[in-house]
Order: sequence, then C-alpha cells, then structure tokens
Amino acid sequence: MATFERTTLSNGTRVLTAALPHAQSVSCFLMYAAGSRYERREESGVAHFAEHMFFKGTERRPTARDIATEIDAIGGEFNAFTGKELTGYYVKCAAETRDVALDVLVDMLRNSRFDAEEIEREKGVIVEEMNMYADTPRSYVGNVWERHLYGDQPLGWDIIGTEETVRGATRATFLSYIDRWYRPERLVVGLGGKLGDGLYERLEELLGGIVPAETGAADGVVLEENGSPVRVHTKASDQAHVVVGARSYPHGHPDRYVVQLLATVLGGGMSSRLFTEVRERRGLAYYVFAANNSYADAGALAAQAGVDLSRIDEAIETVVAELRRIAAEPVPADELEKARSFAKGRFVLGLESPHATIMFGLRRELLEGQAVEPEEVLAGLDAVTVEDVQRVAEDILGQDLRLALIGPFDDAERFEKLLAA
Repeated sequence: MATFERTTLSNGTRVLTAALPHAQSVSCFLMYAAGSRYERREESGVAHFAEHMFFKGTERRPTARDIATEIDAIGGEFNAFTGKELTGYYVKCAAETRDVALDVLVDMLRNSRFDAEEIEREKGVIVEEMNMYADTPRSYVGNVWERHLYGDQPLGWDIIGTEETVRGATRATFLSYIDRWYRPERLVVGLGGKLGDGLYERLEELLGGIVPAETGAADGVVLEENGSPVRVHTKASDQAHVVVGARSYPHGHPDRYVVQLLATVLGGGMSSRLFTEVRERRGLAYYVFAANNSYADAGALAAQAGVDLSRIDEAIETVVAELRRIAAEPVPADELEKARSFAKGRFVLGLESPHATIMFGLRRELLEGQAVEPEEVLAGLDAVTVEDVQRVAEDILGQDLRLALIGPFDDAERFEKLLAA
C-alpha cells in the first residue's frame, strides 16, 4: 500500500496525504513553493517576515492571542518555517479536531490583516532575531558559506533579510509578495496521520475559492567562479567555525543517493572519517560533520566544524586532506556498507511520526514535483556502488575547494594556501 496519495482541488491546489490509521493525531500543513529566493532586493526578508505576520490576527480572529487561544483549546501545536525555496505552516492536533486546525490555518493564510501597527512592532522582533543568529556563529557560518557560493543574488542573501529591508517593509510589501507567489499552483496541502472523513470536501470549501494564476518562476542562479576561494567573516570569538567544500548537484539529480552516502562516509555519525580524524585522533573540534545541500539549480557538499583558534590551520588542513583522500581513493566496501546502513536507519527513524512522514512527502512534492515512496529512497541507497561513490567524489571534491569561516581573522589570503594541499 502506498504511503502517499495525491489529489487536486478544483482550482489546481494539490493535496498530499499520508494515512496512518493507527495514529490518534493528524498534522495539517499548508506549504508553498516560495521562499526567500523569490524576493526582490528591496523586499529581502519579506518571506520570513510574512511568516511572522500570518500569526498576528485575521478579521475573524483579530489578535495573535485569539489565534493561539483557539489552537491551545484543542491542545494543538502550531508553527511555521521559511526556507529559500519553500515556506510551511502547520498545526498538529488530535485527529477529532482536524477541522478546527484547518479552519485556523486557512484563515491565517487567506485573511491576515497585516495591521500597520503590528508590522512596526514586529520589526523589532525580527531585528533581534537577526542579532541572535549573528551572535550564534555555529549557525551563522552557514549564511557566510552560501554568501560565498552564490554572492549578491537571492540564493546568497540571508533568509531573514537585512535590517534596512526589514525596517523598510510596509503592508504593501507583504501584499505584493503574497499576491505574486501564494497561488494554488505553488500550494500543496498536506495531512499525515488519522485523516478522518470528509477531508476533500472540507478542503474544497476552505481553499477552492482561491483564484488560480500563473506565477512564473524565480530567477535562475548565476554561479560565479572567479574571486578568492576563501570568505572570512571577522568576529571576535573564542572559537573559529569553518565550512570547507565544493559545488555539487541540484535536488533531483540522478546521483543524489550517491552524494548522500558520500557525505555519510565523510561526516555522518561518530564513526565517520571526519569525526574520527578531526575530533577523536587530533582533538581539533567538538563538533564536525558533513552534509549536502541542494536547490533547484545548485548544490554544495561541505564539512563544518568549530575549531580551536590556535590550531585552525591544522584543522582546515585535516578536513581538506579527508576531502581530497575520498576523491582519490575508493571507499572500502565495508565502509560503504556501514554508511548505507547508517543512512537507511536514520531515514527510517526520521519517518516514525505522522508529522515527519508528511513533511518528507511535501518537500519532495514541492521541490521536485513528486512525493516518492520511502521504499524508493531505500532502493536508491541500496543501488549505490563503490564505483559510484568514487566517480561522484572525484567529480565534486576533485575540483577547487572553497572555505568560509567566522573568527577573529581579517586576511583571507593566509587561508588560501591551505586549500591547495
């Protein structure tokens, strides 16, 4: 029996469900294929800012407290998140209160007031959130890395925007962005868990009246290859945070599972190459991992670590050596099998809850146009060979490497030679 079922409302809105009859809860999502890469320069941050404002009140529920009270009254959990290519809103609740959750979600997304006073008040909240991230180097180094990779274009901008664009946002800024992108062709409704009766009729009542309109697409990314391979974000700190890696593949690429296992061998778990060499053998970092991150037309495979300032050169050289070694030497068969089992086990564990299952399906549906069955993912991982890993490692990590770092440094050139090893 298939995990996911896909239907379409009268206006083209897609509905993805994952029926888990044994569950007593249901997770209800409205997810849009729109995020910060869909913004214009002057409205940078509006996708994330709008996410905040949808919780501030509607005509029927005028205040944030009114919305929260209604969800609290059913014992539900609700939240939202903004990425560069998608934005999601959800309520997780007991199955018998599904219709309340859907009514609140749709009311928020269709009828938010975007009150001018609330907007002005929330600007301070967003700026403080911005400051919080800037003061958390372990998280913020990811922003520095993507700025390094993609430069001055939407994929290179911080999701949260800048203080200037946030301070400059008006009600018209929000309405323009929402009218442009929050259309049926970019919306997928997702429900996972105990679905209940009359679901599609209810969704048709709530969402069928939204007028469909063609939205176009975000501008494609331009990948510049010139300039220094190093980007330094100077900040007084007791530890340096570094990201070392290279461009990889967009999501949906035929070698996606090969890249996943390549990243796992390098930095997935406490027996991975990077953890063993960087932390256990040399004591250079508390945390170190590797991961691949993909967008519609770009991607990057990279290692990240928080390292001792006095040993930063050794740490970077050690990470670079591991990246170069996996590109030059085939991964032993037993090591690949361990990575495969790790990746499959983590994937299965990640689908334990209805919430996680529908999240997985929604991301694939939105970003790639199809919610694949979990069995297909497991089969894809099973099909990866030693030769595949060697070929992809050479293709990605055999090229010039890049480095982004946060720490009390201001000279990028001193680090360039470490990448050439």
